[in-house]
Amino acid sequence: MTINNLALSHLLLAMLATLASFGSRPLAAQESKSEIRVMTYNIRYGTANDGENHWNKRKEFLIGTIKAFDPDLLGTQETLGFQRDYVAMQLPDHGVLGVGRDDGKEKGEMMALYYRKARFEKLDEGNFWLSETPDKAGSKSWDSSLPRMVTWVKLRDRNHGSDPLFFFNTHFDHLGREARLQSARLLRKQVATLAMGGATIVTGDFNAGEASQPYKALFESLDGQASPLRDCYRALNPRRAENEGTATGFKAANTSGARIDWIACSSEFKVLRAEIDRTERGGNTPSDHFAVKVTLGR
Repeated sequence: MTINNLALSHLLLAMLATLASFGSRPLAAQESKSEIRVMTYNIRYGTANDGENHWNKRKEFLIGTIKAFDPDLLGTQETLGFQRDYVAMQLPDHGVLGVGRDDGKEKGEMMALYYRKARFEKLDEGNFWLSETPDKAGSKSWDSSLPRMVTWVKLRDRNHGSDPLFFFNTHFDHLGREARLQSARLLRKQVATLAMGGATIVTGDFNAGEASQPYKALFESLDGQASPLRDCYRALNPRRAENEGTATGFKAANTSGARIDWIACSSEFKVLRAEIDRTERGGNTPSDHFAVKVTLGR
C-alpha cells in the first residue's frame, strides 16, 4: 500500500469511527432535543353506550396509538376520572393534571393533560371555566349546554433555558354557537393574561371548523390586535383538503367532515410536522375522533 493509500485508509477508518460514536441513534436525533411532540385526543367518554366501541374494548388500542407517537405533551377531552387515571398509569413517564368540569374536583368531564416529567418541570397549574365567571367551578354562560373549562400548566422546559412554557387544554360546547364564540374570545384573553406573550401551546376539541366564528376569534386579528396563536396544522398544510375531518364516529372512512380538533402554538415555535392520526384497525378507530399530532421546534 502506498503512503497516499495508507493515509486514505486511515481517514476512512476515522470517519467510520466517528459515525459509530453516535451509537444506534441517527445524527438527526442530536438535533431533536429542542423538538416537542404534541398530541390532542378526544378519547370518548368511558361510560358511553358504544357497544363494540365501548371503552373497555378499545382502551388498549387507544393507548397503543398514543404510545406510537410518544408525545411530550398530550391533551385529552371527554376524559372521566377513571380514564384519566388509566391513561396516566399507561404513561408512567408523564405527569398528569385534570379536574371535573362540574365541581372542579372529580365530577364530570376532565380536560386532562399530560407532560413528560423528565423533560418538563411543573411550575404552576390552574383551571378556568368558559363562562362569564371563569373562576367559579361548574359555571356556564351564554347558550352553553354544559359547563366547559380549560386546564393549564406552566412548565420549565429542561431542554430550553429558563423561559417557561404554558400548555392549555380545552373542549368547547357542542350545541351553543354563541358559547363557542365567547369561549374562543375568553381563551384568547386568558392565554394573553397568563402566558404574557410567552411560549404557549393549546390543544382541544373546539366543536367548530375553520370557517367558524370561534376559529376566527382565536386565530385572526381582533380589535386591531394580532392573535398570539396560530393553527399548527394549517401552518404546515396551507391548502384545505376534503379529507381533514376529525370526528369519525369510530369509522376510519369518515374523513369528510370539519377539522374540529386543533393544536395551536405561539410564534416562539416552528411547526416541523403536523398531521391527523388516522390509525385504524379493521376500519374502526380507537375513539370517535382522530387524534391530531404536531412536532414543534424552538
